[in-house]
Amino acid sequence: MADIRNNFVGIKSPNPFWLASAPPTDKAYNVIRAFKAGWGGVVWKTLGEEGPPVVNVNGPRYGAIWGADRRLLGLNNIELITDRDLQVNLREIKQVKKDWPDRAIVVSLMVPCVEESWKAILPVVEETEADGIELNFGCPHGMSERGMGAAVGQVPEYIEMVVRWCKQNTRMPVITKLTPNITDVRKPARAALAGGTDAVSLINTINSITGVDLDSFAPQPTIDGKGSHGGYCGPAVKPIAMNMVAEIARDPETHGLPISGIGGITTWRDAAEFMALGAGNVQVCTAAMTYGFKIVQEMIAGLENWMDEKGHASLDDIVGRATPNVTDWQYLNLNYIAKARIDQDACIKCGRCHIACEDTSHQAITSMVDGKRHFEVIEAECVGCNLCVNVCPVENCITMEPLAAGVMDQRTGKPVSPIYANWTTHPNNPMAKVAAE
Repeated sequence: MADIRNNFVGIKSPNPFWLASAPPTDKAYNVIRAFKAGWGGVVWKTLGEEGPPVVNVNGPRYGAIWGADRRLLGLNNIELITDRDLQVNLREIKQVKKDWPDRAIVVSLMVPCVEESWKAILPVVEETEADGIELNFGCPHGMSERGMGAAVGQVPEYIEMVVRWCKQNTRMPVITKLTPNITDVRKPARAALAGGTDAVSLINTINSITGVDLDSFAPQPTIDGKGSHGGYCGPAVKPIAMNMVAEIARDPETHGLPISGIGGITTWRDAAEFMALGAGNVQVCTAAMTYGFKIVQEMIAGLENWMDEKGHASLDDIVGRATPNVTDWQYLNLNYIAKARIDQDACIKCGRCHIACEDTSHQAITSMVDGKRHFEVIEAECVGCNLCVNVCPVENCITMEPLAAGVMDQRTGKPVSPIYANWTTHPNNPMAKVAAE
């Protein structure tokens, strides 16, 4: 049986599946239920400084994007950090950690960007014997208007400064949670590393408005006729999150920096993909809110079964395995050629591939052959874009088949070259021509 025990910057848990800082981790009741279901750890919902708690809206807090089958694809939330008293949270954290010593408990923190505020909260969190802290530099709404959350996460100098304050004033591992609402995620990651962070976690939620009520003309969720931007999460953000994880994992300046992957993780496969791109573990929120805490049991079983099937003994065998295969466009092999192939036995003759190719691509799929409805690829026109694969409703009906070296490409009339060549050496590249001269 594969060993999926996780050791993330010294924080141990029985599996790599943690609940992210969010409503599911707002109180002991939820966290205990999560641990009973099998979650390896939690990041407790973000705590603020001593004093009156923040005030949340009392109406709708979520907007949503659904697929055609009503499956939840994206969730927009306008909820703020915990609105429960700091001391109540601290007592609960201490008790839960005492009762569940084998599970990871990391405490998310957000206080004003003032050194004394951080110095004040760190020792009281440390006293709970939590395993670590996560600095919330990502919340894009409500708190950012107060100079916290994404307002800090978008300024690398502030990130480095606050991380350094924390590292100087606590023994606990520090995880820095990054905002995706930035042009280049590598810069805040580098700043966190410069400040001494033990790890980064990403992504936090994306600025969004998920819809507008066309009767009231107000953004959703609507509070007394008004709406606000919120944080977008769920399966729809997974591609964005994975790209940002990979950017940090393959950046020479941050290579080797531990990463906790967050963003749209719903299945074991999602988790494995994040880890293959460099994440040491993963955090989940929307999936738990959609399907309940027991979803982790399928994640655990699925990951173990896949690892056993592929011969991966531990998580170390998969973490970062895909990172070397992530490259920039200019280094992709331009001599690699693939063509679409349609399995005529599997084809249901819906015609979606033909319409997509005829109207929006390269007119490379027939609709009629010998007077009969028939769909096949015209190789002389196929550029290998694979749009047809993605619009076909039948899995594996259309596949992309690479042409072997020496085989004639009917579109270009030239044999496939066995030599790797990319844009940096291509004759059409003006920079390449300059270099050649």
